[in-house]
Amino acid sequence: MPVMRIIYSRDYFCCFCNKRGNVEEYFPILRKNRLFYGLIDSEISAMLECFDGAVRDFHSGQAVFRRGDTIEDIAILLKGRLHIQREDYWGNRSIINEIAEGDMFGESYAVMNAGAIASDVVAAEDSTVLFLQMADIIAPCGKGCACHSTAIGNLISVLSMKNRMLVRKIGYLSERTTREKLLSYLSDESIRYNNSSFDIPFSRQQLADFLAVDRSAMSKELCRMRDEGLLAFRKNHFELKRGFSFKDIDV
Repeated sequence: MPVMRIIYSRDYFCCFCNKRGNVEEYFPILRKNRLFYGLIDSEISAMLECFDGAVRDFHSGQAVFRRGDTIEDIAILLKGRLHIQREDYWGNRSIINEIAEGDMFGESYAVMNAGAIASDVVAAEDSTVLFLQMADIIAPCGKGCACHSTAIGNLISVLSMKNRMLVRKIGYLSERTTREKLLSYLSDESIRYNNSSFDIPFSRQQLADFLAVDRSAMSKELCRMRDEGLLAFRKNHFELKRGFSFKDIDV
């Protein structure tokens, strides 16, 4: 069993208010995060101070959190892209999810006595992450500010949304064939973008890891579906063709 440990000391972080000289440059990203939903910029600024906000830069391939670590902060991606992933004893990697700019992560493990984090969080490209003390978020605010109560309610909403996302991921993995997994995932992405043409956030290998399938077999299946006129793709851009129903496809 891995030794539980805290991956970082907060003394290592830069003070958020001094990061690149101006906290306001990150407000457009923070406004996208559900934790700050309904708050104006002045309230966001107060919350960052109240929650002991701090930031750190990560190079591509560098771990933000590692499996087996215990953490005390929740985190918000300010810039870049991160992957939540797991790797088994033999080095086989599975991507559980991608974290995009403005997304929050780590909240399920930052609560006291929640246990060690179950996955690695790794920078897929150079990234900047904001860390907030969970204890400061969930504890009663000494100043009695209304925006603190709003943030607590928003945090509950985020946890609910993350649970729904995990249910969708389980749905992809529960499909029996590579084709079924691909069609289930691509259908959901089309619905999410409300468009038959869309970009996915994964490379071919990353998509295979996300769906827990063999990359070569997945690529062959994509080519077969393209030849059958079910879809078109170029790199990470996909277009689903109209005139068919997934229920009618021989899988």
